[in-house]
Amino acid sequence: MYKFSGKLKTFSIVLILLGVLGIGFSFYSSPSTVEEAMEMASSNDHGDGHGDNHGDSHSDSHGDSHSDSHETSHNKTSKEMHSAETHVAQDSHNKEHDELKDKHTSDDHSSNEHATIDSHGGDHDAAHGEHVLHQLQNRPWSAVYVALLFFLGISLLALAFYASQRVAQAGWSIVLFRVMEAITANLVPTSIIMLIMIILTALHSNHLFTWMGEGVFDKASENFDAIVYGKKAWLNVPWWVIRSVFYLLIWNTYRWFIRRNSIKEDTANDAYKTYKRNYNMSVVFLFLFMITESMSVWDWIMGLDPHWFSTLFGWYVLATFLVSAITVIAFVTIYLRSKGFLPKVNDSHIHDLAKFMFGFSVFWTYLWFAQFMLIWYADIPEETTYFVLRFTEYKTLFLSMLVMNFFFPILLLINSDFKSRPWFVVIGGLVILAGHYVDLFIMIMPGTVGGSWSFGIPEISSTCFFLGIFIYTVFSAFSKVNPVPTGNPFLHESEHYHYYNIEHHSGEDNGHQSIQ
Repeated sequence: MYKFSGKLKTFSIVLILLGVLGIGFSFYSSPSTVEEAMEMASSNDHGDGHGDNHGDSHSDSHGDSHSDSHETSHNKTSKEMHSAETHVAQDSHNKEHDELKDKHTSDDHSSNEHATIDSHGGDHDAAHGEHVLHQLQNRPWSAVYVALLFFLGISLLALAFYASQRVAQAGWSIVLFRVMEAITANLVPTSIIMLIMIILTALHSNHLFTWMGEGVFDKASENFDAIVYGKKAWLNVPWWVIRSVFYLLIWNTYRWFIRRNSIKEDTANDAYKTYKRNYNMSVVFLFLFMITESMSVWDWIMGLDPHWFSTLFGWYVLATFLVSAITVIAFVTIYLRSKGFLPKVNDSHIHDLAKFMFGFSVFWTYLWFAQFMLIWYADIPEETTYFVLRFTEYKTLFLSMLVMNFFFPILLLINSDFKSRPWFVVIGGLVILAGHYVDLFIMIMPGTVGGSWSFGIPEISSTCFFLGIFIYTVFSAFSKVNPVPTGNPFLHESEHYHYYNIEHHSGEDNGHQSIQ
């Protein structure tokens, strides 16, 4: 039996405390006035764009600028492509006003024209400052939201991968079942925190979702958004909350039942009956999962940019979380095996996990390219705005994400020998996890903070907080049960599983016979 070590437990608690302190400081230090916001924005020069953009896809989240829904598609594209204006552009704008004022000094109506120009410039500055303030106030919320969804997604896809192994009646992965079950335990605390986030968002404690802005659905309001209004049957707060609770309830219900019944298999008088019940339950869950996962992605991520949509987005996010989940399964397995708590796990199991990491990295790239290529080729303004903003304001992250999520895994894990070497798998896995965190980061941040982004205390502390919860929950759950699922009928096959090519390609015989 594994015992949750005091050092690891202390480390996880320290991460949680540091995360809480950092998150608290992030909210405390967020600007409360326009002047503070403009000062902070001027110092947030991240090199990709301009931290105080005048208008982007998120500008309507605070009721500041929904007028783009009344523009033609050409005008909307132009507006989005110029969303990264800087203070230099603002200075140029002011100079134009000064020139206009000089030009009209000799006119009989100069005083009236000067008043009009000054009023326009003042209104523009005020609206821009208010917009930047809202973006920077969103940043701590967004940082927590990114880390929350990252760890929630990993836990959920670990559960889905586990269910798929049961449905496929796979033999190789049985000795990894307790690892997968332990990782799914993290679904409980992240779901609770997600539920709190949903409630706070519905109560307008934050402004992450543009369509929840005041007056968005009111035709008499200056903030009315015709595009979002056309989606009001789906995008409304009560229905959004009900759907979100339903997703979390379905996932956690299956997780609770399958964990309980999996433990029962070890001591059940009729092991086959329990196994069959777990199989049937997993079939139902996978059906519901494929529906709820896509819907949750629409609600929680794509809903941040309500003018935009993609029919591939649900699959794309699934690939992001799936390759991350398998990577985490490999990490936990390698760690526990190195400590001697997974004696039945051999190099072939690590090799197969690495194959999944490699394969789903290619799958992710296929989906990314399919989504990007079709949107680029069609050149429809309502679709291209999504990538225009990200490539303009997040260019370094956007390009580095492709390297970390595709080129690096391909080069490192394409070799068969490397897949069975834990330290190679760890190196590749670290890059994969970092790359998919960045992937999720640029899915969420442009729609919530626009160009006013940076990477610092809010992001680091949020990641530490959820990492600490993950470590504490996972290893605590693993320590409570037998690490070997002795009641599973395919256990013997898994114990003696050996990948034929490893033995013969390397010329080594690890004492395992291939399953014929």
